[in-house]
Amino acid sequence: MAVHEIPDRATMPVPGLVSTYAYGTQTLYAEWARWLGRLGVWLRGEKALPQLIRFALVGGLSNVGYILLFLALYGGGPQLANLAGSIVSTALANEMHRRLTFHATDRVRWYTAQLEGGALALAGLAITSGGLAILEVTAPGLGDISEALAVLAITAAVGTMRFLTLRLWVF
Repeated sequence: MAVHEIPDRATMPVPGLVSTYAYGTQTLYAEWARWLGRLGVWLRGEKALPQLIRFALVGGLSNVGYILLFLALYGGGPQLANLAGSIVSTALANEMHRRLTFHATDRVRWYTAQLEGGALALAGLAITSGGLAILEVTAPGLGDISEALAVLAITAAVGTMRFLTLRLWVF
C-alpha cells in the first residue's frame, strides 16, 4: 500500500483561521465599544427619556440604600429604622437627581433641592399612605399580593408625578 502525501494546500489553514478569528473579535469589540459610547452619550442627554431612565436608576439605588440602612438600624426598632432610612435615602436621592438625573448643579442649590425634593417625597408618602388607608376601608378583604400590587401602582403613579414635577418645576 502506498502512502500518499498530502499537499500543503489541503491542510487546514490554522494560523489563518486564528488571525481571522482574532481580527473578527477585535472588530466586534470595537463595534460594541462604539455602540456603548453612543448609548452613553444618549443616556447623558437632556431629553425626557434619558432623564427618566436616570431617574429610575437613582430611585432604585436609593431604595437599595434605604433597605440596607433599615436592616442596619432595625435593632433600634422598625419605626426608627424606617425614619432614618427614609431621611437618608431621600436626601441622597435628591442630591443624585440634582447632579446626575437633571444636571442641575449650576442651576439649583443643594438646600433648594433638599427642601423641594423632600417636600415632594413627603407628598408622595402621604399619597401612598392615603391610598393604603382608602384600600383598607373600601376593600378590607384584599389579600397581601393584591394590596402589594395596589401599592406598586400607587407608587408608580407617585413616581411619575414626582419625575414630572422635578423635571418641570424643581430642576
